[in-house]
Amino acid sequence: MNFQSIDEIFAENDRIHAGLLRTLESISDTQASKLADGEKWTISQIVEHIAIVDEGSSKICNRLLTKAREESRPAAGSVNISNGFRMQSAEIDQIKIVAPDRVQPSGDIPIADSLVRMEENRLRLGEIKPLFENFDGDSDKFPHPFLGDLSAVEWLIMKGGHEARHTRQIERILQKLA
Repeated sequence: MNFQSIDEIFAENDRIHAGLLRTLESISDTQASKLADGEKWTISQIVEHIAIVDEGSSKICNRLLTKAREESRPAAGSVNISNGFRMQSAEIDQIKIVAPDRVQPSGDIPIADSLVRMEENRLRLGEIKPLFENFDGDSDKFPHPFLGDLSAVEWLIMKGGHEARHTRQIERILQKLA
């Protein structure tokens, strides 16, 4: 997690998203809707959850960066990641987490629909990329339920980490279903 620029974070998030798409491209409808032993969600539900979290993350980033723009606070020119975020991100990857109600999947959404929602979020993030590049994305914070107060830059990094975490979960589920 040693990013030097916003471009690097966006590129890493693109790489992670491409990995999720590769993982999902061969999943049958049966696999997508089957609850594997020991799991709480189906693959469809996981993808729906990712889409919900992505949407929330992009809205939070937009809100934080819009505030910085309105207050004419320029970007520092570097990516600042707090030590707390680094430590919490490493820990969160090792534990099972119960998602808050607001990001729980309904279970009724096909993977294709969730992917459309994710793509819409990716386009929104692309639209606000200039805000990341030009305005302070580090000072203002918004609380994450497990990681604590995060800056817009940390929310952007968390978005990719969240998607990577669930891609690994989907891969484990596919092994169980094989």
